[in-house]
Amino acid sequence: MLVSQTSRRLFLAGLALAIVGSVLFSAKAIVVKLAYRHGVDAATLIALRMAFSVPFFIAAYLWSSRGAAALTAQDHRRLIVIGLLGYYAASYLDFVGLQFISAALERLILYLNPTIVLLMSALFLGKRFNRRDVAALTLAYGGILLVFLHDVSLVGEGVALGAMLVFASAVSYAAYLVMSGELVRRVGAIRLTSYAMCVSTVAVFAQFVLLNPLSAVKQPAPVYWLSLVNGLLCTVLPVFATMMAVERIGAGRTSLAAMVGPVATIALAYVFLGEMVGGWQMAGTALVLAGVYVLSRPSTAPAPAGSASKETP
Repeated sequence: MLVSQTSRRLFLAGLALAIVGSVLFSAKAIVVKLAYRHGVDAATLIALRMAFSVPFFIAAYLWSSRGAAALTAQDHRRLIVIGLLGYYAASYLDFVGLQFISAALERLILYLNPTIVLLMSALFLGKRFNRRDVAALTLAYGGILLVFLHDVSLVGEGVALGAMLVFASAVSYAAYLVMSGELVRRVGAIRLTSYAMCVSTVAVFAQFVLLNPLSAVKQPAPVYWLSLVNGLLCTVLPVFATMMAVERIGAGRTSLAAMVGPVATIALAYVFLGEMVGGWQMAGTALVLAGVYVLSRPSTAPAPAGSASKETP
């Protein structure tokens, strides 16, 4: 009985961490949209975000490296590449895209990430599709199309550009996930993530220096406060909350709990940004969530002998 109660407490704690991590990640879009109201540009905003968050990732990297095997030259090269893809390119494209589209549409596009990983695995790793995969893709992309067409009818052509930029962000992050699959098992999730975030910070600061005068650092006080929230509550805290959730309840259950993210974004956007919630958005959200749910379910049919695994990384 004691073991059962302990297991249940661990499960509930892991579930709570997964939900908190997902909601905080989703709040990032709200914080960015609020900051844009003060006239700050994307390069400055992301530089401020990383300035507040990188000390924690440096500390996490040093802590996770204690007693661990030294990284090889090849490890460093791969970590630099995935850091540039997964956190620099993905973050910058997302921040720029948010200038043109609603927070709800941004979160739904980013939530296509598992389907993009599936497509990349099929194209580059020889993974095969099954009927469940096709159904998941159809549902998820059908839902995005509904929300996209709704937003285009209200806002105009800028939505197309913003949607393409955010989708490119999702592709960059999916490439990071595919490339880090083997490396994360050997290096460790905290060590890999912290290293990649530090690489991203160097790239973000270099971009800021190249694109902006140093006077661009001078921003209205609300931009600093929002960047502090973005760096700590929407970056550092959800990263580690999600890691701890995976440790307690596993990656599969964590990903299912994260399905609260798009719904949380719609609610937060309504409260803080005044974005209206319509039937098309709700229908599109339901389709995307259904697609990700179908994709996340374990396959019950055994894979044929000698065939490649159909599961996504």
